[in-house]
Amino acid sequence: MKKYSELSQDELIKEKEVLSNEYKQWQAKGLKLDMSRGKPSVEQLNLSMPIFDILDGKSLMRCMNGVETRNYGCLEGIVEAQHLMSEIMDCQPEQVIVCGNSSLNIMFDTVARGYMFGFGGCTPWCKLEKVKWLCPVPGYDRHFAITQHFGFEMINIPMNDDGPDMDMIEDLVSKDDSIKGIWCVPKYSNPQGIVYSDEVVRRMANLKPAAKDFRIFWDNAYAVHHLYKEKCKILNILHECEEADNPSLVFEFASTSKITFAGGGIAAIACNNANRQELKKTLTVQTIGFDKINMLRHARYFMDVESVDEHMKKHAKILRPKFEMVIKTMERDLGDAGCGTWTSPKGGYFITYEAPKGTASRIVELAKEAGVILTPAGAPFPYHMDPNDSIIRFAPSLPPLEELEQAADIFTVCARIAYLEKLILAKA
Repeated sequence: MKKYSELSQDELIKEKEVLSNEYKQWQAKGLKLDMSRGKPSVEQLNLSMPIFDILDGKSLMRCMNGVETRNYGCLEGIVEAQHLMSEIMDCQPEQVIVCGNSSLNIMFDTVARGYMFGFGGCTPWCKLEKVKWLCPVPGYDRHFAITQHFGFEMINIPMNDDGPDMDMIEDLVSKDDSIKGIWCVPKYSNPQGIVYSDEVVRRMANLKPAAKDFRIFWDNAYAVHHLYKEKCKILNILHECEEADNPSLVFEFASTSKITFAGGGIAAIACNNANRQELKKTLTVQTIGFDKINMLRHARYFMDVESVDEHMKKHAKILRPKFEMVIKTMERDLGDAGCGTWTSPKGGYFITYEAPKGTASRIVELAKEAGVILTPAGAPFPYHMDPNDSIIRFAPSLPPLEELEQAADIFTVCARIAYLEKLILAKA
């Protein structure tokens, strides 16, 4: 088959008629399929049900150092949970504060602390005329929602195959002291699945920001979320920052939300001692302690990172066929037609489809009318504004494989129709 761009106007119209008939058949089925968010499936959630059998008596509610988990206190989290999260995050236990169930919540609070109280003795951001934030794109929409909520000006940073454009980042932060931070998802990035190279991590750690209170928000959300036996690795950003004499430059975040239960796991922030002391100033006012029973439950269920790895292999066994099916469907239906490109991630929760320029919104609209809900076009960009209207995030995790197959088929029909519409209009 020739690429759509090589077809005559008559051939384009004929191909569109064929696909339109197929599309109407899908519409007639009245399907309701949701691919909008990267939620774990019921099958994945069931993997962690034995965690509720771990704590079954009063004698088991004390930690190894005697802390009573049913009572107040232990602001930084129990020792066992600090060790568990430090292994997941590849850092030292003493660098970790284990909080509640949501790393996004911790990120919001950390931005809020900079906004209300400042970092490193600098002026609180709320008192500044303007605050800017760097946003590698495409990226995580909930990150961008936080900085938009605080009224920060967000600056798009293009993503390369090995991470964000460091030349651009280095230039911007060295010249503009109103730039106070950057969002990063360094391993299996949301939504492209990119893994930051050693060079990118080292250059990030060696940044020389004009703003002394500039901070890297290092969201290591997919630290152990491998789809294959090959485990992609990244350098330890906290260690690299220490080596670069920038120990306070980074906050690292992670949680077990996609390891055990979404919204029912444990979450942590890791940083150097100076940052920890600053965080604790407000934490001591904010809370008398987080859910230590849940911390102990997780720490007893996962005795070490090896047991986490074994658990994540079970997740991968469920997820891998879904990812591979979607990618094969795209290769079958879109490859020869030249309808955009897509990622083949080695881990994480998303596949990114890059449609021909100006067609993403139309694809999402067509899919919705056929019963498939996708993440809105533009969502992986600040202010939901994709300058090329081309990026669509596809989330294969939640639906059963049979439903996912239907959604993938509908998606590729919509992608082809949208591209044909554009070509037909251009040749009219």
